[in-house]
Amino acid sequence: MNYLSTRGQVPPVSFSKAVEHGLAPDGGLYLPEQLPDLSSFLGEWESLSYPELCEAFFTHFATDLEAAELHRIVSRSYHKFDHPDIAPVRTLAPGQYVLELFHGPTLAFKDFALQLLGYFYEAQIARTGRPISVLGATSGDTGAAAIHGLIGKEGVKSFILYPDGRIAPLQERQMTCTGADNVFPLAIKGSFDDAQTAMKTVFEDRAFAAEVGLSAVNSINLARILAQCVYYLYAFFRLPADEREQVTFVVPTGNFGNVLAGWLVQQMGAPIKGFRVATNQNDILHRLFESGRYSLESVAPSLAPSMDIQVASNFERFLYYAVGSDPAKVREIMHTFKSTGQYQFENLNRQGFSSSRTDDSEIENLIKSVYSDFNYVVDPHTACGFQEDGAGEGPEIILATAHPAKFPDTIIKAIGEEPTHPSLEVLKEREIVKHYVDPTPEAIKAFMRKHR
Repeated sequence: MNYLSTRGQVPPVSFSKAVEHGLAPDGGLYLPEQLPDLSSFLGEWESLSYPELCEAFFTHFATDLEAAELHRIVSRSYHKFDHPDIAPVRTLAPGQYVLELFHGPTLAFKDFALQLLGYFYEAQIARTGRPISVLGATSGDTGAAAIHGLIGKEGVKSFILYPDGRIAPLQERQMTCTGADNVFPLAIKGSFDDAQTAMKTVFEDRAFAAEVGLSAVNSINLARILAQCVYYLYAFFRLPADEREQVTFVVPTGNFGNVLAGWLVQQMGAPIKGFRVATNQNDILHRLFESGRYSLESVAPSLAPSMDIQVASNFERFLYYAVGSDPAKVREIMHTFKSTGQYQFENLNRQGFSSSRTDDSEIENLIKSVYSDFNYVVDPHTACGFQEDGAGEGPEIILATAHPAKFPDTIIKAIGEEPTHPSLEVLKEREIVKHYVDPTPEAIKAFMRKHR
């Protein structure tokens, strides 16, 4: 299996090279040359444990790795999760389920991919002998999950950009209180989109990338998306057999990576009915699926900060398929959007997607109503998935993307109780260590050269 760029201006590469590069040299995002048909494997995969399912899935993608090496990587990736099912499905009511994705070391869904990616990197460094400088940008959870996936990995240094003052305090502490000497949390003035734009520009400097061994942990890295595919399959198998083909996955998302993973699973043969994109008030994706207009607006800080995004980088992967796998058309659309801040699709193929939008004014009420109805506490991002506007017919699985204890102020206001988690309580006593940089490619590269 080889991997091509959505922009079609570089040769296909192996799985390991796609993981190493993160962003393709032409600025595009890697995708498999052809999506495999996995429908014939669903029956035999149904009874597998989470790590077994992950390994079986990746045999179709990491084809340049020896089977024994893939087994070692996957078997080590999920031992830090605090639930035996890794990704348990919780029944709230008949036909209404929650997929709990917060049982990893940083209590967020990003752990599923970034624990795995850390071991992919470790194996890659062992094979090549080349150190890696990881650069990422985060709106909250990615940074912490990336850092904790790479702590202690020989030959890796992590540089994570985040918008200072615009992520939850405990999210910041998960990044800045590790005490690890290979971790550099980089606070910028501005929004996540400012951080992500600067990061992508750094990746476009191929000479600098070669100089420092640059690699990406954001969901621009295809390994992130493929790892997230697995929990959709796992949840699908946990449903009653008569509900599986009727289920809609409801996915709180800002960068489109999480929901794209589920959609890819559907394209590979899992008979999933559809997907609802649940946005907060920064609703570029909701507006896209409602009107066909992809238009940039200013970011409004919200109670669900991990979705405070206006440029959904993974939309380019969906776009590639939506325009018939035509890289020239992808380049045209992305150029227009970059230069004008908008693009109007005349006949956007929504391909099973619907969407909903939740304002800050609604989030606390949704947390309160879920607690009242089900005696269940959800974080502000997951609360957006309970928005009734846009809900369809049939069973739903709402993805619980983070532990509520990461957002205590909002939860206390909503239900009058403070959620806690032991791993977060420890952080409250530790010193914050962060570095301030300008959100410019030049400043970021200078910092990385100095500290690599």
